[in-house]
Amino acid sequence: MPEPTTVSDPVDVLMVEDQEALASSTVEYLTLSGVSAAYVSSAEEAHAALASRKPKLVLLDVNLPGLSGFEFCRRLRRERGDIPIVFVSARTAEDDQILALSLGGDDYIAKPYSLAVLLAKIRRMLDRLSSSGPPEPAVYDDGWLLLDPGSARVRVGGRDVSLAALEFKLLEYLVANRGRVVEKRELFRQVWGGAVTGDGTLSVHIRRLRTRIERDPDRPRYIRTVWGRGYIFEEPA
Repeated sequence: MPEPTTVSDPVDVLMVEDQEALASSTVEYLTLSGVSAAYVSSAEEAHAALASRKPKLVLLDVNLPGLSGFEFCRRLRRERGDIPIVFVSARTAEDDQILALSLGGDDYIAKPYSLAVLLAKIRRMLDRLSSSGPPEPAVYDDGWLLLDPGSARVRVGGRDVSLAALEFKLLEYLVANRGRVVEKRELFRQVWGGAVTGDGTLSVHIRRLRTRIERDPDRPRYIRTVWGRGYIFEEPA
């Protein structure tokens, strides 16, 4: 009999499902089958659980209270491009399935479902994760700015933008560390590799980036200056 998990234990699977009886029975079956699992009943709870429980895979219902499963999938893909997302929904229309997959879902399972089939799909995905090595850096896409580190591609407002190598590396580092202030000396070390440079060189590269990605470079929304410290990449509201 597996040991019960606590509310902070890492799990293999996080289920986002507001039907408590279904979620409880599914999590119990997975746990008894050797796949650690937990469930939450809303997208808002799931967002917190992703940080504390560090799941390897998400089972996601569509009809959730508050934020829908579709919208949560869209947001999750911006933050965690690598995590597998399996939709589990009573909505069986083809359009719903196409939308789920187009938003970044990896699979779509209709309710009512076979627990044995669900387990087999989950195990297959987890096996792939364990054998595929470290994931590619996540793609950032907020609808205006797209950054794909794997293909070194940048699109702004639906158009491809060509960046110099250092500009791309600078943008990639800021995006990967979005939401926190990145000090100048950290940028010199991580982007320029510790090579001798100065504030002027950094300022020029920041200015060039802003002219390429900002709607209004004189009033930057993405790359904000934190005077005396460095820069912060902020996602649009």
